Amino acid sequence: MSLDMSSFGRAISSARKQRGISQKELAAKIVKEDGEAITPQYLNDIEHDRRSPSSDHLVGEFAKVLKIDALALYGLIGMLPEQDRRLVRKATPDQVNQAFVAFRKQLKG
Repeated sequence: MSLDMSSFGRAISSARKQRGISQKELAAKIVKEDGEAITPQYLNDIEHDRRSPSSDHLVGEFAKVLKIDALALYGLIGMLPEQDRRLVRKATPDQVNQAFVAFRKQLKG
């Protein structure tokens, strides 16, 4: 089965349902930086695209638990992982532009 990749929330919901996990069960597995699990309500808000994950850490948690590529999830929420943000900060505008042109070309096939 393929995931619904039309939004971050739909990807999370689709992956969760494919794995037969309830929202409550998934929420208990997604651990914030402070060691506490997210709430089922927060997960529900994410799945319905009312909220986005608030940190790189949470994106990584969703990717790990649901076995989804983290870079794909970052793309759905319009973020770059921290390591890529560091690269962008060090690059010239022309280098960044060239990288995104190559990225778009790769996705278009």
